[in-house]
Amino acid sequence: MEKYIRSIDPSGKPSELSGTLQLDMQYLNRLLAVDTNFDVVYRIIYIGGREACMYFIDGFCKDDTMQKLLQYLMGMKPEDFPENAHEMSKRGIPYVEVDLEKKWENIIFSLLSGVFVLLVDGYHEALLIDARTYPARDVEEPEKDKVMRGSKDGFVETVVFNTALIRRRIRSTDLRMKMMKAGDCSQTDIVLCYMDSRVDHKFLAEVEEKIRNIHADALTMNQESLAECLFGRRWLNPFPKFKYSERPDTAAAQVLEGNLVILVDNSPSAMMLPTTVFDVVEEADDYYFPPLTGTYLRLTRFLIAILTYIMTPTFLLLMEHPQWIPESFSFILLKEPPNVPLLWQFLILELAIDGLRLASVNTPNMLSTPLSVMAALVLGEFSVNSGWFSSEVMLYMAFVAIANYTQTNYEMGYALKFMRILNLILTAIFGLTGYLAGLVIFFLELICNKTVSHTSYLYPLLPLDWEKLKNRLIRRRLPGSLQKRKQK
Repeated sequence: MEKYIRSIDPSGKPSELSGTLQLDMQYLNRLLAVDTNFDVVYRIIYIGGREACMYFIDGFCKDDTMQKLLQYLMGMKPEDFPENAHEMSKRGIPYVEVDLEKKWENIIFSLLSGVFVLLVDGYHEALLIDARTYPARDVEEPEKDKVMRGSKDGFVETVVFNTALIRRRIRSTDLRMKMMKAGDCSQTDIVLCYMDSRVDHKFLAEVEEKIRNIHADALTMNQESLAECLFGRRWLNPFPKFKYSERPDTAAAQVLEGNLVILVDNSPSAMMLPTTVFDVVEEADDYYFPPLTGTYLRLTRFLIAILTYIMTPTFLLLMEHPQWIPESFSFILLKEPPNVPLLWQFLILELAIDGLRLASVNTPNMLSTPLSVMAALVLGEFSVNSGWFSSEVMLYMAFVAIANYTQTNYEMGYALKFMRILNLILTAIFGLTGYLAGLVIFFLELICNKTVSHTSYLYPLLPLDWEKLKNRLIRRRLPGSLQKRKQK
């Protein structure tokens, strides 16, 4: 045996187990650097009079589970010892999820994923015992996707828990959960969730092919990294092509509508695609309230989104041409001549609002109240009295800042912001012509945009599908919508 071990090239990389425990342990110990990595643990035991070794990652296992497994295996008698690995996995391991593997690549990946690896002298296959337990927080309502009514559970960073939350809502044999991996070093788990009879299989095959062809070291930013690897974005068009949600009910609804939902391990949100502008604006509250209330909330959200874009450029245009203002609306005129040009006031406040938003994210909870008081004073009475800002400008920017929070999608809020700033600059330079040019650019960005499935971003408005457009604008009764779907 020693002569055989010495004849092995230390730099060699065997592809499969040799069946000799000492040889396999020598290779695995060197590859995993067990002397350096404190969390890679191995335990040499005797099972039925035969030498064996169990490898596991500390932190992925429960002590009581490990203790029970070791106690059972070490108590096995020689006459009860199975002859081969297959029999050992079926009647020798007191656990449900047990697999066999002989390729080193798959064994090492399973071990680093938290699976127990049992090597037995004389067995040419390793026993993989999936008794891992990932560190995870409790399932609770997400901070970003809160609702006034409805379920209060949310996705967590463990992908298996997230798939279970969707399975709990869709108990159908038509539901598919396909596991894939991406990242040369990270080997991040990616789950594609879809209804087999409703999904666009051509689009699904395209996504699968792109995931298999990802050549990245790691998906360090979870869904954002995956999105950038899958679909090359045109940075000149800021409107979002993906919808993200931390709510399992929202993800389940998208699956039932025939869309594709992608879950990435270590991320507490789901990526839904293809996504149109109507998908981005929708919220769960639209469906947790009666049809009349849900329709009102949805239309209000659309209206506020439009107002956040046109309000400040329109005010700037009217201040440059006060003769266009009817006498009944003369109260919107500036009460005092501005010390700073209106364009610069708007741009400074746009920047200041983002600065306050970043400050609130990085402020400890105990200091959030003092920050709010200081922000109200500095951007309120002090800024007006100092002469830097006009009270009318402060009013309109306060509305824009608050109205942005009606959009759960951050990318949509920033897309409207960038379009608004562009229109402000064009209006200040070219007047009415610049204002109209800004509106044209805004609509062209929407019209020329495409979803990741190469369909119109404004569907069902363009091309017009009146029946589906009504469903997008009006919250209908659920039994009626289900009956129409069955008729189709």
